[in-house]
Amino acid sequence: MARRKKIYEGKAKILYEGPEPGTIVQYFKDDATAFNAQKKDVIEGKGVLNNRLSEFFMTGLNNIGVPTHFLRRLNMREQLCRSCEIIPLEVIVRNVAAGSLSKRLGIEEGTQLPRPIVEYCFKNDELGDPLVTEEHIAAFGWASQQDMDDIVHLALRVNDFLSGVMMAVGIKLVDFKIEIGRVYEGDFQRLVVADEISPDSCRLWDIETGKHLDKDVFRRDLGSLTDAYTEVAQRLGVLPRSTGATKPTLIN
Repeated sequence: MARRKKIYEGKAKILYEGPEPGTIVQYFKDDATAFNAQKKDVIEGKGVLNNRLSEFFMTGLNNIGVPTHFLRRLNMREQLCRSCEIIPLEVIVRNVAAGSLSKRLGIEEGTQLPRPIVEYCFKNDELGDPLVTEEHIAAFGWASQQDMDDIVHLALRVNDFLSGVMMAVGIKLVDFKIEIGRVYEGDFQRLVVADEISPDSCRLWDIETGKHLDKDVFRRDLGSLTDAYTEVAQRLGVLPRSTGATKPTLIN
């Protein structure tokens, strides 16, 4: 399909105008970044894997009644999505202590949390996406109290879905982050899960071995990021298991 005007380019994706009003095309790049883009690389095939995995998760959420911006996959690297107004927050759900939570609170990584914890970060790369509270969100008008109630409800439903899907293939969902967008239909507004859901935005550990199957492989130099993401895709049935192929093959 012919591309239209570029709307935005981020660290992992490019957004283009969609073919119809109210749509965008989301293109997945091979770029990998960590530590607020202080560490960078290009990982061949990462964009293809994340496009396909995000399609899998977003389709699953749509099917159980959790609204998302995803409409359909267009090709190996692009998907068609609803255009939405992104709330400037990263919504993080944690099931197990890891990463910044362990560092902030001195909790040993791998500690099971008594219940899922929902956190919010203000989306601003220059500030390092700082942690914020609901008081900050209300005070600065980023979201209303009703929005926040809906966001927590959406985040916990996503957590239930992803946890079950991952557990079925021997993977522990440690934590994940999502973005939420506003879609307007006349005078009516509703909130949808936006951006992507992929190993870039989740922390995934093998249940038996604790092996990392997420972007921590890149952050911590634990091996091949493509191999880790391919393993997730193969376990979920998104990609076929093969003995000789080194590059991911897309299932239509």
